Amino acid sequence: MAGRGVWDHTANQTGWAALLGDARGGPDVSPYAAPARAADLSDLPPAFIDVGSAETFRDEDVSYASRIWQAGGSAELHVWPGGFHGFAMITPDAALSREARAAQLSWLRRLLAD
Repeated sequence: MAGRGVWDHTANQTGWAALLGDARGGPDVSPYAAPARAADLSDLPPAFIDVGSAETFRDEDVSYASRIWQAGGSAELHVWPGGFHGFAMITPDAALSREARAAQLSWLRRLLAD
């Protein structure tokens, strides 16, 4: 994904370096800064995870949702076909963006109704 899209691999590495400095990639990164590093995901609140199929975070988002399920947690995962990072903000009137927003609102309504 290097050099592709709004937020590519290079931008992601720059973002992690800005957040974590020299600790980036090291053993002392807090799971509060990088949630995917948490060893125990069993006590997380319900999660809504959505990602475009054409973006840098796709595989790690799918993996994170799978780890939540494996820990017995609740996660709703959507992988939007052809979606790129930030597609719903950049093209808010596109059918895919409207569908993504509707899924988010539906999940939130169900969560708050319980």
